[in-house]
Amino acid sequence: MEAPKLVERRYLLPFILITSLFALWGFANDITNPMVAAFQTIMELSAAKASLIQFAFYGGYATMAVPAALFIRRFSYKKGILLGLLLYAVGAFLFIPAAARESFAFFCVSLYVLTFGLAFLETTANPFILSLGAKENSTRRLNLSQAFNPIGSLSGMAVASWVVLPALLSDKHRDAYGANHFSELADSVKAAERVHDLEFIRDAYVALGVIVVVMLVIIAVTRMPGTAVSTGRKSGTMGRLWRNVNYREGVLTQMFYVGAQIMTWTFIIQYADNLGIDKATAQKYNIVAMAVFLGFRFISTFLMKYVNSRKLLALFGCGAAICTLGAIVFVGPLGLGCLVAVSAFMSLMFPTIYGISLENVSPEDSTLGASFLVMAIVGGSILPPLQGSIIDLGTVFSHPAVNVSFCLPLICFLVIIAYGIRSSRRMNADRG
Repeated sequence: MEAPKLVERRYLLPFILITSLFALWGFANDITNPMVAAFQTIMELSAAKASLIQFAFYGGYATMAVPAALFIRRFSYKKGILLGLLLYAVGAFLFIPAAARESFAFFCVSLYVLTFGLAFLETTANPFILSLGAKENSTRRLNLSQAFNPIGSLSGMAVASWVVLPALLSDKHRDAYGANHFSELADSVKAAERVHDLEFIRDAYVALGVIVVVMLVIIAVTRMPGTAVSTGRKSGTMGRLWRNVNYREGVLTQMFYVGAQIMTWTFIIQYADNLGIDKATAQKYNIVAMAVFLGFRFISTFLMKYVNSRKLLALFGCGAAICTLGAIVFVGPLGLGCLVAVSAFMSLMFPTIYGISLENVSPEDSTLGASFLVMAIVGGSILPPLQGSIIDLGTVFSHPAVNVSFCLPLICFLVIIAYGIRSSRRMNADRG
């Protein structure tokens, strides 16, 4: 019997267009991560307060994921995507008044609205990709689409590293030891540099908003296939999802994974800063990490042809945990190298946890089920401020606090290993 195609010809154009959205929200994610360190300097904030950027960004997912699912169930995938793109653009354009008012809170609100749109896009795009073909290879298909997410992420990092961060005047007051003395400048100088830097950040997001509007128009005029959202029995969905142990544990695991990912990519700049490396240079380590992530996303998709996705998830979890332990223990370039290497093992985690969680969820429950998996992205808003609080300690038992703070991602990877093992055992038990 011939194996089903990964993407059928009739679904190819919609698959390409929707896959491009994965890159679009990847760009937003990874131009925003380095902004935590930038705002920390520009607005003279603690690491914990600056990380509220991530709290606002990923909190938008938690707020809007379920409303997005309900909207999609009532209307359609296409309308959910269009509304998501509209909210995305509005959030980006809100950077204009935020910069004019020089308000950190306003920037947080702008990102909060922007991620309303991302919540709609992720709640829609992930199950839509799963539906574009045979169920047998749906997890592989989602991994392929998700492989383009880091392409957008790399683009966001590149813009941050080579356009935004080098242009920030507030990061150019370093001494021979790499310490930044922006806060010691005269108030008038700080005020002028703050205006310049916030306007530069604003322009990057406004340009992004324009691109999103263009994408909105393209999707609006394109016909989507008849993979309609299931309109079957809707009552009792919450109960059925809760009784599904694989799904229930998957949502929790996804929350820990996203937290680990955001902490690893956000605080790599602070990790490098502790070694006397400026922000623009430190961001280049993030770009290397994302390039590794992208390469291993394609490698892991290939490996899934031969290794069960659950076992592969557990193995990659072990690799991530070992590298994170290295980042904690080693102080210097070796520790930084270990931190970069973590991205290789994170590469398959999000789509694999997503696919495993929804594997035995009925079609009529899949949209709401997907929304809770997107809502699990709230892990990216809860854990970074906690890590920032640890970093603010300076040292912990004579060890750099920034190194010690990576105990939090290590705990997250242990949870992922446990899920991979437990879901694998359940699958074997079901097969008898």
